[in-house]
Amino acid sequence: MNFPSNTQYEAPRDSAVAPPTSIGPARIMYWSILREIWENRSIYLAPLAAAAVFLAGFLISLIRLRQRMGSLNAQQQHEALAMPFEYAAAVVMGTAFVVGIFYTMDALYGERRDRSILFWKSLPVSDVITVLSKLVIPVFVLPLLSFAITLATQFIMLLLSTAVLAGSGVSVATVWSSSSLSFHATVGLFYHLLTIHGLWYAPLYGWMLLVSAWAPRAPIIWAVLPPFVIWAVEKIAFNTSYFLKMMEYRVIGPEFARSAMQASPPMSSMVPPTPLTFFIVPGLWIGLAVGAAFVAGAVRLRRYRGPI
Repeated sequence: MNFPSNTQYEAPRDSAVAPPTSIGPARIMYWSILREIWENRSIYLAPLAAAAVFLAGFLISLIRLRQRMGSLNAQQQHEALAMPFEYAAAVVMGTAFVVGIFYTMDALYGERRDRSILFWKSLPVSDVITVLSKLVIPVFVLPLLSFAITLATQFIMLLLSTAVLAGSGVSVATVWSSSSLSFHATVGLFYHLLTIHGLWYAPLYGWMLLVSAWAPRAPIIWAVLPPFVIWAVEKIAFNTSYFLKMMEYRVIGPEFARSAMQASPPMSSMVPPTPLTFFIVPGLWIGLAVGAAFVAGAVRLRRYRGPI
C-alpha cells in the first residue's frame, strides 16, 4: 500500500539561476562601432591602399630626385624633400573624407536593401545607438585611422629618403629636418583631423545618414539633387548664390582656413591657430545643430522604415 508523502522538496538556494546582467548603453555602442568596422573594411582598406600607391610613386620620385639633388641649393633641397610628406597627408585625408561620404550614404540604405534591417531590429539595440554608431565612424574613427596611417606613411617615406639619398650629397640631418614628423606638425595634424574632418564636416555626414535612411533608391541622387535644386531655384528667382556660398563655406572651412589654404601646403591648410579660434566660430555650432537635427531625423526614419 502506498501512502502519500507529506515531505515537500524545494530546490536549493545555491542552484537558483541568477538573472542575466543587463548590458549598458556604452558597451552596446562599443560593439556596434566594432561591427561597423568589421562589416565595412573599406573604412581602413581604402586609406591604406591610397598610402601604398602614394609610397610607390614617392619611391620613383626619390630615384629621379637623387640624380638632380646635387644641383639644388639648401632651400630647394628642403622644399623638394618636405613637399611629398605634406601631400601624403593630403592624399590619406582626402581618401578618408570620400570614404566617410560614401559610407554614411550607404550606412542605413544598405541594411534596408539587403533586408538585414529585420535581423538588426530584432536585437536589443536601439535606433539611437545604431545611428550614432554609424555617425561615430566618419566623425571619430576615420580621423583617428587617417592620423595613424599618415604617421606610418611618413615614417616609411623618411626611411626611404634616408636610404635612397645616401651618398647623393644630402646629409641625414637635412632629410630628417625636412620631414613632417616633428612634434608640432604631428599635433597640428591630429588637431586638424579631429576639428575639421570630424566636427566641421559632421553636418555633411548627418545629411548623408538622413538620406540613407529615407531614399527609396539611389541615395547618391537624393543626396545631391536637393542642394542642386535649392541653388538653381535661388539663382533663377533672385540671381543670388547664398546657398552655394554656404555649401562652399561648409566644405572649405571658416575664413582662417581659406586664408591658410592660399598660403600653406595642403596638410596645414585648415589648421586653426588655437582651439579658441575654432570653437568660437558660429558656423561650427550652427552646423552641429543642423547635423543633430539630421541625425534625429535619421533615427526616426529608421524606426519606421522597413526593407526595400
